[in-house]
Amino acid sequence: MTTKVKSYKMLIGGEWREGLHSFEVSNPQNGEVLATVPSATEEDMIEAIETADRTFRMRDPIPTHERIHILNRVSEFMERDHEAFAATIAREGSKTITEARSEVSRAIQTIRISAEEARRLKGETINFDQNPGSEKRVGYYQRFPVGVVGAITPFNDPLNLVAHKIGPAIAAGNAIVVKPASATPLSALKLAESFVEAGLPGGYLSVVTGAGKEVGDPLVTHPAVKMVSFTGGSDAGEAITRKAGTKKISMELGSNSPVIVLNDADLSKAVHACCSGAFSAAGQNCIGVQRIFVGRELYASFLEGLVEAAEALKVGDKMDERTDIGPMINEKEAVRVSEWVEEALAKGAQIETGGVRDGAYYSPTILSHVPSEAKVMTEEIFGPVVIVNPVADLEEAIDQSNAVNYGLHAGIFTNDINQAFKAIRKMDVGGIMINDSSDYRIDEMPFGGTKGSGIGREGVRFSIESMTEQKVVCFHLDD
Repeated sequence: MTTKVKSYKMLIGGEWREGLHSFEVSNPQNGEVLATVPSATEEDMIEAIETADRTFRMRDPIPTHERIHILNRVSEFMERDHEAFAATIAREGSKTITEARSEVSRAIQTIRISAEEARRLKGETINFDQNPGSEKRVGYYQRFPVGVVGAITPFNDPLNLVAHKIGPAIAAGNAIVVKPASATPLSALKLAESFVEAGLPGGYLSVVTGAGKEVGDPLVTHPAVKMVSFTGGSDAGEAITRKAGTKKISMELGSNSPVIVLNDADLSKAVHACCSGAFSAAGQNCIGVQRIFVGRELYASFLEGLVEAAEALKVGDKMDERTDIGPMINEKEAVRVSEWVEEALAKGAQIETGGVRDGAYYSPTILSHVPSEAKVMTEEIFGPVVIVNPVADLEEAIDQSNAVNYGLHAGIFTNDINQAFKAIRKMDVGGIMINDSSDYRIDEMPFGGTKGSGIGREGVRFSIESMTEQKVVCFHLDD
């Protein structure tokens, strides 16, 4: 069935706008053109930013109860349009329809949590009389919105990661300008429609579509943008930090997450979790399992089980509910993954299963005995490839896990609580999952990493904290 090509508009300052030029959004599965979307200019982005700034400075702040009401209404509209959102995610991106439905449910929860956290945005009193000479002073601190937030989002979670920017920004009372990934802008525009329908005043939200080279720099460098919230690759993140100057920055820059499977682990549980964690969303997942270090006694059994589980996965049509893995976001990325695998094999790695490319599809691939200098060991492959290497003990596994410039999530499978706590203490990551793969997250928890994996933490409450400034108030009382 051919999908009708729809012409979308972008949202600038509360108004839906066409652009002078447009670009096509295609289904990576078959190249079918799904929609045309405005290709914004630098002037469009500047207008969106300056409209947001004027709105924030000149309009009375949105009362907390109204923010809560708007966010709750958005979640209701998303629930109403659940299947339409899921179909949009699946068609424009890499996820299967089943994975897309799960993302919609998570995004609804993200918006609902944002509404709840808006109610809990509070300060604290300060005991100024702890300092000699300040006995007649009383006061508190209060959180205030930063102003305009600039948000840049990736293709792999085109709805929920946008919700993680917009929900907290509105909950905190900010205005926000979003630049979604050009490969998957339709989900972001559909979410913006829900905010408009829910009654968010014009100017508080803009979704500007187009090429990063045209609209990215002004969003990062404009002095009216007081905070940049970015999710994406490390190279782009480093470039943003150089350009942004002295403003608040929150970044989630990915990882090549390790999972440790000790000899006493529950084999079946570890295999199942690692297979799902490595290959869901065609491996295009910032906390997906990429490096597995297994105790020597369990290694052969684990590897055999993981290969069997991977070969049982169904690769095919994203819209078929029986499909486990769809295509990568485009053929170029699949070619890159193939090249990385070939490089590892040339350095001495062994391929246990997979390694087959068909257009944008890349089969679930397991590599063993991968040397430390191979690119798949040191960098984020962002594809359906996982490494399984044997280790002598927990110490070696931790050393191998930490030997990269990433530290987002990790996992460890063991029935020994002492070993678990040793890993907790020594693994240099932002989150560690015990008897689970690295690919576990709920949208309320603090989410972020160490080293090259980013700056700060997301998760609704923690995003709100970063999107606000603390202001101290102190009264000097008379006798």
